[in-house]
Amino acid sequence: MIFEDAHWIDPTSRELLDLTIDRASRQPVLLIVTFRPELQQAWGGQPHVTVLALNRLGERDVTALVRGLAGNAPLGSEIVEEIVERTDGVPLFIEELTRAVLERADQDNRVAAVLSASPFPAAAVPATLHASLLARLDRIGAAAKEVAQIGAVLGREFSYELIQPVARRSDAELQAALARLAEAGLLFCRGAPPHASYLFKHALVQDAAYSTLLRIRRQELHARVGAVLEEHFADLVERQPELLAHHLTAAGDAERAIRQWLKAGQYATARSTHHEAVAHLERGIGLLGSLPEASIRNALELGLQLALGQCLYPIKGPSSREVRQAYARACELAERQSALLPLFQAVYGLWQTHALSGQIPSARPFSERLLHLTSHEVDAGLRLQAHHSAWTTAQYSGQLANADKHAEAGRGLYDPEEHRSHRHIYGGHDPGVCARYVGANLQWLLGYPEKGLTLGREALDLAEGIAHPFSLSIAFGYVAGLHLSRREPELALRLLEQQEAVTAEQRLAPSVLGVLRGPALAMQGATDEAVSCLREALSALARRSVTLYRPYGLAYLAEALALRGEYAPALAALKDGFETIDTTGERWWEAELHRVNGIALCGLNKLEEGQAAFEDALRIARQQQAKSLELRAATSLARLWGEQGRRAEARELLAPIYDWFTEGFDTPDLKDAKVLLDELT
Repeated sequence: MIFEDAHWIDPTSRELLDLTIDRASRQPVLLIVTFRPELQQAWGGQPHVTVLALNRLGERDVTALVRGLAGNAPLGSEIVEEIVERTDGVPLFIEELTRAVLERADQDNRVAAVLSASPFPAAAVPATLHASLLARLDRIGAAAKEVAQIGAVLGREFSYELIQPVARRSDAELQAALARLAEAGLLFCRGAPPHASYLFKHALVQDAAYSTLLRIRRQELHARVGAVLEEHFADLVERQPELLAHHLTAAGDAERAIRQWLKAGQYATARSTHHEAVAHLERGIGLLGSLPEASIRNALELGLQLALGQCLYPIKGPSSREVRQAYARACELAERQSALLPLFQAVYGLWQTHALSGQIPSARPFSERLLHLTSHEVDAGLRLQAHHSAWTTAQYSGQLANADKHAEAGRGLYDPEEHRSHRHIYGGHDPGVCARYVGANLQWLLGYPEKGLTLGREALDLAEGIAHPFSLSIAFGYVAGLHLSRREPELALRLLEQQEAVTAEQRLAPSVLGVLRGPALAMQGATDEAVSCLREALSALARRSVTLYRPYGLAYLAEALALRGEYAPALAALKDGFETIDTTGERWWEAELHRVNGIALCGLNKLEEGQAAFEDALRIARQQQAKSLELRAATSLARLWGEQGRRAEARELLAPIYDWFTEGFDTPDLKDAKVLLDELT
């Protein structure tokens, strides 16, 4: 298997190449990759990979190559020396200059001068590779040169079916010109016309032919290619919209080119090839300045900025400056128009950049505006996404029952076929999957562990069914979090491994849910590893300026430190958590910070302060209707009272909360509460 010129590779093909090289270590495969030194690659460090630097040819090798190309009759020694000197050991230059000398000699009928030892006129040896290629193109005849120019407009490789309608020549003339180019070694031909395909010997040959075109002629040919593609190759244009976009751009047809770059970006986003999508959309944005009319320019830019925000989100993360800038510009443009849909999408984008970076108070007004915009809207999709913003905002705010109401409404509105495009427009993930995995965690918090488990399974089944990588990655993380809440670390770790595999395979942005591995390790007793893992995850969030899930991670870090008896560092982590809550408004795990604070304070024998912390946890859990967290806080406080001999008070506190539950009695939290109640009897 051979990958040639890998320095020009596109991101998705690069991913394929990386996977192939990794797979080749376990297969009987010889895989050869050629690339220039500027390509950044990590293959060289692998034991099954050998990297060879191909240096320029030495004088002896150049001489051998020149004489081999000359055939039976050797060139004069001075000509060979001049070729050696000018080509600097570059094989393509050596071959081209040698051919140029031979063709010029043959053309001028001075073969004897070439083959003799007498000096050959210096003008016969072009000074540069580009000059050599231009000279050869001039010598092959006007018809062949024109066909080479048209081929250069089409690309490094082109088919006879495509060049034939563009060239506007008879089949006999066109085939003769192509044959002449192949005989001259400028083109490689595969197959026979009309089913042949052609490849320029080297990209520099294509560049040389293209450079001989005047600007007006170049634009005319690109426009002609665009017309042929639209008329005769509609299926190709549908699969590769960027191909038509390229030719329209080169033809100077800016407005149509921008529309086509937008289509190319949207098509790439739909296939989760986000890096290509960004490149296409940025090409379109770069052309906006050439449009004279502001209204058309603004309308096109609005579409491009919305699409750019959508495809940047999975690879840059919600809190990135690039994502926020794209949506802010889209919102500015949408405000000037009366259409609801683009304004809704722009406001939604701004909502998600605030909410998912952990800035809950600043996200709430955007969510409220989305709900207002759709209050009288019959479009179920827009109402679904307004609820989407509301369940997320309410969840992180600690308004759990309200969040659950919106998630349930979203599940009722969602249709997997009707709303399949939403996963490419709103936050890069599927709203039906989100309504289920968020709902799963809400159900656990509200005191329904089994209902939560059912919704978690539905989320994973739906994510796998729609085969949307980013949705599946998030679902793995959220359902892993549900299993952590249920204190099932083995199941959580299994899902986290699957999430990491999808994230790496699809080159997605790291998830904020990276703080989940540490708690799972702590539950398994590996507290040292858990502390290290949590500190690294929290540092990673900080490096990306993400605060979402920071209070959650700090609570688990403090709990792991307390398990090691490091109560003072635990209190320091909790202080950071409380400050983050005050700054961001992310309160859904606030009760647990207070409960763990009580554990650390009791560890330092500050029992009164510890009791106050448990009571704070209990109060906050009740305010949020978080029955599962209320049970945990009550169990911790009842255990403290039991140790102090206040057994009746402890039982009176814990029993009503335990009796409230109707399911989940096989989960560790309820089992622990039951054991403690029995001890307090």
